[in-house]
Amino acid sequence: MANPDSLNLKNLYTLEQLQQAIASDPAAWRPLVLTNGCFDLIHAGHIRYLQQAKTLGRSLIVGLNSDRSVQSLKPAKPGFPPRPIVSQMQRAEVLAALKPVDAVVIFSEATATQLIETLKPEIYAKGGDYTLETLPETPAILAYGGKISLIQVEVPLSTSTIVNQILQRS
Repeated sequence: MANPDSLNLKNLYTLEQLQQAIASDPAAWRPLVLTNGCFDLIHAGHIRYLQQAKTLGRSLIVGLNSDRSVQSLKPAKPGFPPRPIVSQMQRAEVLAALKPVDAVVIFSEATATQLIETLKPEIYAKGGDYTLETLPETPAILAYGGKISLIQVEVPLSTSTIVNQILQRS
């Protein structure tokens, strides 16, 4: 992964840098809201989701799936371009520039459990298409008394849907 410092993006952190920033000024960060995802092609559904997540606390941290983890979560399908479509550093740059987002941290694991265990957010936000039972991070959040907020999906759109629409038109 490229060094976030080389892009000069103030909101892009390594996990260690983010831990240090939070520890050095917890009042600026907490209550902390953490969400995560691939965010391959940013669309209105992502924006509304991030805006809602931001209202739940003082700061919003987005855990961004690395290219490698996206490839494992979204394996290649015949007739469909390999994922991710947009590289992790470009996805991180777009997310870091969004008003509701206070920090972006790229992670390579299949789930955000390590981010949760390290950062211990007061609130973990995910889309309402999940339930507490289907969310793999639920045990990690509940283990230290964090709260899970499932945000209603306002715009039922996905990168896969967008790509399918593009392929149908070509």
